[in-house]
Parts: sequence; C-alpha cells; structure tokens
Amino acid sequence: MTTATSPSALDAERRELLAALASARSALTTTVRGLSDEQLGERPTVSALCLGGLIKHVASMEEGWMRFVVEGPSAMNHDLPDGVTWADLAAGTAREIPQWMIDHQNDFRMLPGDTPAAILARYEAVAARSEEIVAAVADLSATHPLPEAPWHEPGGTRSVRAVLMHVIAETAQHAGHADILRETLDGQTST
Repeated sequence: MTTATSPSALDAERRELLAALASARSALTTTVRGLSDEQLGERPTVSALCLGGLIKHVASMEEGWMRFVVEGPSAMNHDLPDGVTWADLAAGTAREIPQWMIDHQNDFRMLPGDTPAAILARYEAVAARSEEIVAAVADLSATHPLPEAPWHEPGGTRSVRAVLMHVIAETAQHAGHADILRETLDGQTST
C-alpha cells in the first residue's frame, strides 16, 4: 500500500494509527500473492468467504467509515424499503431486500469481471484516500452521531479516533480470516 501523506507531516498519534492500519492492510493483501483469479474466488470453508471477497469487503468498510468521518451519519445509508422492518430482515421474511444490503453481500463475493489487480488497485485507492482524510481532519476527537441501525447503540457517537481503531481492528480480524483461507487453499500463509 502506498502512503498519500508524508509521515513526517503528521502528529505522532496519526502516524501510529496509520502505521497500524498499513500493517493490517499489508497482512491482508499479502495473503493473495501468487493466486489466480479462480483461487481468489474459491470458498474452501462452508461459509461464503473467499480471499477476493474479504479484500473487497475491507475496502468497502474502510471507504464507508472514512465517508462517515467526512460527512457524518448520512454517509451510511441503512434505509429500509417501505413496509420492511429490521425484524423482517432478521427473520428472513422481508418482501424486499434493500440495495445497500445486496451490495454488502456482494462485497464478500468475487463477481464476474473481478480480478486480483482491480481489487488490489481499488483497495490502494481507498487506503490513499483514507490517509488524506486522516491528515486533513482537524481533531481526532471530533464525533458524529452513529446512524440508526440495530448494530449501533441508540444515540451513540463515534470519534475519528474510534473510527480508525475500528477500521484497524476489522482489517486485522479479516487478515486473520484471509490467512486461514489461504492456508486451506494451498498450505501457504502470509507470515
């Protein structure tokens, strides 16, 4: 991954947070080195997880949280179709699935036309944009209210710092998933 902002231009906390995120990103992307398009889409476990899908998901998750940093809760649209409730979605009885949920599910899959080069290039672009945002934000303690969704506490807020910590944790978690998937595919690991 490339660095968009000179590390020396950042304060120590931003440098450390961005370095931790870069390390987690590297652990994730290293797992796909040398794999074919087909291997990137293989699902070696009973779940739908594949290596290409994990990278797509992490890129989308990071991009979404960075939009939240800039725009606030309106950046995370979790609107439901008319007449559909969260309970309907949870029960699997919703008459219509919202597009954002379909997009989220597709982030975990290799779709026709997805290639390792394109997935990694998108992730690099997301990483560069994230670093620009972190460098430009005035205060890491600045907060936005979280959008209404069953997975957020009602009335909750999240600071820029907390967003970065969340993105680092989720990226690292998925790097671990990716390492297991890679080892299952061909016995190789990223470490």
